[in-house]
Amino acid sequence: MPHLVAIDLPGGPAFVDALRREWDDGNAVLPVDRRLPAPARAALLDALQPDRIVDEHGRRELDGRGVQPGDALVMATSGSTGTPKGVVLTHDAVIASARATSRHLGIGPDDTWLACLPLAHVGGLSVVTRALVTGTPLVVHDGFDAERVQQAARDGATAVSLVATALHRIDPSLFRVIVLGGARPPADRPAHCVTTYGLTETGSGVVYDGRPLEGVEVRIAADGEVLLRGPMLLREYRDGSTPLDADGWLHTGDLGQLLDDGRLHVEGRRGDMIVTGGENVWPEAVEAVLQLHPAVAEVAVAGVPDPEWGQRVVAWVVPAVGAEAPSLPELRAWVGARLAAFHAPKELHLVSTVPRTALGKVQRHVLQASRNAATDHH
Repeated sequence: MPHLVAIDLPGGPAFVDALRREWDDGNAVLPVDRRLPAPARAALLDALQPDRIVDEHGRRELDGRGVQPGDALVMATSGSTGTPKGVVLTHDAVIASARATSRHLGIGPDDTWLACLPLAHVGGLSVVTRALVTGTPLVVHDGFDAERVQQAARDGATAVSLVATALHRIDPSLFRVIVLGGARPPADRPAHCVTTYGLTETGSGVVYDGRPLEGVEVRIAADGEVLLRGPMLLREYRDGSTPLDADGWLHTGDLGQLLDDGRLHVEGRRGDMIVTGGENVWPEAVEAVLQLHPAVAEVAVAGVPDPEWGQRVVAWVVPAVGAEAPSLPELRAWVGARLAAFHAPKELHLVSTVPRTALGKVQRHVLQASRNAATDHH
């Protein structure tokens, strides 16, 4: 039986060489997030059970188990709520994703991919795997550094995958194409910046600027949930369970709609929607409006229980440098002038940072838990 080999190396040529070597030997790879503290890293290995590990000390055996023939990757989910699941992706799925993405983006022999997102996340690793599958030249950085990214472009990199926060820190015109995933994209993104929608279970983005890649099907269930089907989807989770139904549809947990022109519009995670006074409020819509306020550098919105309204809209705001911190009445008026009044936040917390995943998604559960802890303390 093929092995599952955890690769615990910095992003760079050694990581790529290790991945290629294990694939050549018929094994599957589990990239390890090197930013995890030692207890979290041990918990990851315990949960996903690789039976080999490659790190700076070499290659050694672990007390784990192998994979099925044809398996290429086991990717840890973000683990935002509890123990991460291992998403098992086959070589066929990886190849399908790489080819469909490259065709859609028009990646050709003159292109060079730059990978600078965390390789333990599918959005970062998929840059590496699609370059390997298609034979496209590849540069790999160990994380995002704005100046290094721009220098890579000056040295010949033409295509890069970024998150929204990183996009604002570089000159986007240096690249021919930018693939933008993770958090909701900025409204003022440049024309050559392509937005993607996908999950770890889809092996990276499968809907580009609202349009499914070749071979990908999108359907909206009766309750508004986004369903996806295609050759890029996972085989199963590491524990043997599957999120696919009997007809092969992945139930994403996201709610959305198909617009009149056929494009997919994703509202957000089902559990993120705030129901306040019987009205539905999507946090992303409120965040987009608040982000336009000149005193707001960064913002996150979530719902908290409220005895009168069911839930109330709460905003966590990082004030802009040099600006006077905004007040709740000021932000309520700002939102009320642009959205229906029930979208306006009823509670405001001024913070120094907004917790996000490595791919820029707001960790609303962290904000809610910290607020609840503070409330319980008082």
